[in-house]
Amino acid sequence: MITKDDGGVDQVAAWLLDSDPALRWQVERDLLDLPEPEWQATRSRVPEEGFASRVLSKQDDDGQWAGGAYFPTRRELGVEVVGSPEGQPWVATTWALNELREWGVDAGVLGDTAERIRANSRWEYDDLPYWGGEVDVCINAYTLANGAWLGVDVASLVQWFREHQLDDGGWNCEWEHGSVRSSFHSTLNALIGLLDYEQRTGDTGARNARHRGEQYFLERRLMRRKSTGETVGSWVEDFISPPRHQYSALRSLDYFRAACERDGTTPDGRLADAIELVRSKRQPDGRWLQGNSLDGIVWSVTDVSEGEPSKWITLQALRVLRWWDASQHAAE
Repeated sequence: MITKDDGGVDQVAAWLLDSDPALRWQVERDLLDLPEPEWQATRSRVPEEGFASRVLSKQDDDGQWAGGAYFPTRRELGVEVVGSPEGQPWVATTWALNELREWGVDAGVLGDTAERIRANSRWEYDDLPYWGGEVDVCINAYTLANGAWLGVDVASLVQWFREHQLDDGGWNCEWEHGSVRSSFHSTLNALIGLLDYEQRTGDTGARNARHRGEQYFLERRLMRRKSTGETVGSWVEDFISPPRHQYSALRSLDYFRAACERDGTTPDGRLADAIELVRSKRQPDGRWLQGNSLDGIVWSVTDVSEGEPSKWITLQALRVLRWWDASQHAAE
């Protein structure tokens, strides 16, 4: 349970609970340890109100959103804007599915969406069929997770990830252009997709590949160059919500939390630097601030502007620190 400390966690918990059910049910489950019937009751409200309800209402008759697989094919009316509208649009099919899945919408709510997408949606790259994926690591990771969620047979994509894992253990969306060095962004998205697939299907066929990818990050302390120990980029410390495709140490830690829970393992000590980074960004009132969020059009603005206290980032940070601290206390 959350208990009051000098950071005012009780007040933070109340602040977090005053939110869209997509966030509230995770607070109830991951921070407050409420009985499953209680947080599941909140979760059942996700598609009926708030963020998810709006996204669901924008689905096209052919199963897609905004007429496209990854990018919209038409100018959307009535959408909202984060930052500049000149950024990448976040309203097409893949991004809508990502949001609904991550918010905890039950797949049954989407009915025959998977079949409608199979019949009508093609990737912008080479007009490839949607559920077969394409050549981009991140796009295929999203497709793997979304397909598993909606009950699609996406086992061929699991094999694709095995075949496209680089010698250093990670992945890079630029492999098609000859890159042989892994990308933090691509590798984390690949790992999240592989873990989500395993959790939903029980298929452990890619677990070895997943563990190799984890070692890629652990060797770099989630934030440093292996060769020099320098921080790989300012984006490591830029905690943003929603993160879309962007890497951060916090997002990576939340992956490792979920992976350890899945595998029944304790946190690796090499995560400690990233943990201390997360602690250092906690504000005196116990909250974390929004970073430089990604510009573009969205169906709904789901978080605050840069520099303001973010409920989504605070949830993720508290969840990660709770997991880490519990493991350290157990080891004493």
